[in-house]
Amino acid sequence: RMPDNLELSYGMDRGTPQLIRLIAQRYRGEADRIVVTHGAQEALYLLYCTLLRPGDRVVAFQPGWVQACEAPRRLGCQVQVVGLRDDFSIDLAALSEVASTGLRLITVNSPGNPTGRRIREHELKAILSLAQRSDAYVIADEEYLLDLSRSIAIDRQRVVSVSSLSKMAGLPGLRIGWMYGEPDIVNRCTEYKHLTSISNSVLCESIAAGVLADWPVWARKYDELTRTGLRQLEQFVLGHETSLRLIPPEGTPFAWVHLKTGESALAFARRVLQRGVLVMPGETLGAPGGLRITFAREPDVLAEGLSRIGQVLRGRS
Repeated sequence: RMPDNLELSYGMDRGTPQLIRLIAQRYRGEADRIVVTHGAQEALYLLYCTLLRPGDRVVAFQPGWVQACEAPRRLGCQVQVVGLRDDFSIDLAALSEVASTGLRLITVNSPGNPTGRRIREHELKAILSLAQRSDAYVIADEEYLLDLSRSIAIDRQRVVSVSSLSKMAGLPGLRIGWMYGEPDIVNRCTEYKHLTSISNSVLCESIAAGVLADWPVWARKYDELTRTGLRQLEQFVLGHETSLRLIPPEGTPFAWVHLKTGESALAFARRVLQRGVLVMPGETLGAPGGLRITFAREPDVLAEGLSRIGQVLRGRS
């Protein structure tokens, strides 16, 4: 049912004042630092198109979401990919080697997809120092950060946070995302938005405002699902310890699981898909040898999914 008095007309380029205010409250920041976008994907794209120029050097990390590499590359930038260490920590020496003259942007994702790992304080300090020396920007993809008052963009210049309701609220169909940063950057991205989506759906923004107005309820639901689901996944991996090794997640609704059977993760994921279960093979995210398994599901649904994965591990059709 549509909210009363809602007209399905064009919305506002930055988002409705109510929604912007609610997002700003999550950062404990000001409304002029927010622009609402068509999902976090558009927020990232607006930043790439606004901040980057052909020939600029961009640093991204793998394993990670492909857009951080592919979008800047298609804009004519030189993308330097820094591989994470085996424990998914950042190789700061490798980062320093590739971050040479012309560095314009570093994209970080914390907690990370697909690793589930949070960036450490010493890693963040090194990245921010490098960006400052190069007069570069930092984009913080914080889709999986539940408490945005801990965003690395708060009180920092040339650092922009991107998030949405897709992951932590489990509402990707709303396509409501945003960026939080210095007003000048946000204003420039808002201008560029006139060449993309112009404005968001007023219906989706109205629903999103309702979600954020009740955010403590949604956060509790997320916490309950992830706490219960992680225990189920831990027990499942323990029962298949000769085939799987779990990397404990740090606040994400998924975990990275190393596959120890010798089979490629992609081949295994395809066999699992035949059983009606979708897991993300590491090959799609620059990390062969493992799987991203989401555990933020109702207990009975997760139990059934894990059971089917177990059947594949045991060689049953």
